[in-house]
Order: sequence, then C-alpha cells, then structure tokens
Amino acid sequence: MCGPVLPALPVLPVAPFAPFAPQPHRVISAMASSTRSSTQAGSLPAKRAAARSKPSVKFRMRITASDVIAVGPGKIALLEAIGEAGSLTSAAKNLDMSYRRAWMLLDELNRSLRRPAVDSAKGGQHGGGSELTDTGRQLIALYRRIEATAALAAEGDIKRLTALLAR
Repeated sequence: MCGPVLPALPVLPVAPFAPFAPQPHRVISAMASSTRSSTQAGSLPAKRAAARSKPSVKFRMRITASDVIAVGPGKIALLEAIGEAGSLTSAAKNLDMSYRRAWMLLDELNRSLRRPAVDSAKGGQHGGGSELTDTGRQLIALYRRIEATAALAAEGDIKRLTALLAR
C-alpha cells in the first residue's frame, strides 16, 4: 500500500566544522555508531579481520519525550517489518524479537503519536493482522529521509573520521 508522497525537504546549509563546539540548539541528536562483536574485542585473529574490513557508519536517531524514546531505530524497524509481514507476530519473529517486546514498543510508539502508526485487527476466523496507517508510513519515510540527509551532510567529516581508523 503506498502512502502520501512527501514533499522534498530543503537542503539546509551545514555549519563549518568546529571541534568540541557545544551545540545546545540541537533538539534531535543523531549518534554515529559502529558495531563490534564480543569476539572482535579480544582475540587477535578477530582484531586483524576487523582491521581489514571496511568501517560501517550508522546514524541512530532517537526522539525522546521525558524518559520515553518516542521514535527510534528499533521502532522504525518494527514498523517496516509490520508493513512487510502484515502482522505483529510475524514482524516480531522476523526481527528475532519476542511478541511481548514488539507489542510494548508498538504500544509506546502509538501512545507517543497524535494518531496511531498501526491498526490491528484481533484474531478470529482469519487470524487478525496489523496494517500501517498513513501516519506509520509517513513516520518511516520521514525517519529514513532524515537518516539519508544526515549521512549526506556529514559525508566529508565521516570520510575524514574513518581515515583516522587503523586499517
């Protein structure tokens, strides 16, 4: 099911690089993270393999309201899985997540939004199911566009940062 076409976001000017400059005006933060397995942390062969692999940079934006993560990468991944699978149960299985955890994430997300991201039908003769709402589809599109925009805006700095890594 296709959602509404979102207007293109304007390209915003990027401030010049200023190391260690605090930016208190930022409301939403994106953290770049790379993943390392526990085996890479200690063994010499794993360290050598890690040194040869190409670095991976991921933006992990979270929007919080008080102590609740209203929108984050896990909730967006869950919405995408629900959109593909058509049910919360199948989406949870596809993400190797318990049904309870998936239900709690979805409930927290829906409570954080003005309109729910997912409509669910209770089980019955046809087994129920879950469907993304227009709000859910718009949330996914905006989140992924923000990630892409951030990666593009930081491309030069990311190249300089990854060039500092041992190879």
